[in-house]
Amino acid sequence: MASTRSGDCLIAVAAVETYATMLPPLTEIRLPDTHRLIPSRYPPIGILEAVAAPEDLELMFALEGWTNDRISAEVGLIHTIPKDESVIGKPQATVIMAAFCHPKPGGGRFNGENRGAWYAAFDLDTAHAEAIYHRTKELVEIGVLETRLEMREYVAGFNSSFHDVRGVDKAFALYHDPNSYTESQALARQLLDARSNGVLYRSVRRPGGQCIACFRPKLVTNVRPSAHFEFRWEGRREPIVTRLGPESSREVG
Repeated sequence: MASTRSGDCLIAVAAVETYATMLPPLTEIRLPDTHRLIPSRYPPIGILEAVAAPEDLELMFALEGWTNDRISAEVGLIHTIPKDESVIGKPQATVIMAAFCHPKPGGGRFNGENRGAWYAAFDLDTAHAEAIYHRTKELVEIGVLETRLEMREYVAGFNSSFHDVRGVDKAFALYHDPNSYTESQALARQLLDARSNGVLYRSVRRPGGQCIACFRPKLVTNVRPSAHFEFRWEGRREPIVTRLGPESSREVG
């Protein structure tokens, strides 16, 4: 097995034979710190920290008399995630599972709308670029470019093998289309059927940036909340990004 060093993480390229269907190559990674930004309004702690095992959820729903609407609001599509893949009764369980149980309409680059994925960037600048693009796109669609949004950073680690489309293979360009997820979602469905852990890919929103889309909740490890940021749009597509803190604030970038 050959290995190369990239930043502070060791990336070992596995010489793994792909399936007959020509799946992308597998790369074994050890990434202690990846970066994900989500709106601060989403609670970091919920029911999933309060139960010990997946089977306890149904009992709690019954005892508390939860309606289907409340269950959907709290845990989304959790019933579509196999119990042996779910993260329940552990720190940050709600944050982890929310990424998989609350996919956005239409899905993301490497997931459909019936199952989410944990998206993260290898560095914070790339995480900002990705978040700014998607939030600005949403604001433009509703015709609002005067608003503020607080975002929370979550840092997480990975130590497993992922299918890798970061290379120069021309076929991989289809998965990095800046305007369409058609080909990348088709690949994701194929990879899920093949029990893939997820995808390593190039950031489409920041040249040189790298990202991960993890398909398996239990592979998202050592999750911890980090910095808070304010994104402030003042009539333009480029927001002012300010790091928030108890003692001082400063603009980022």
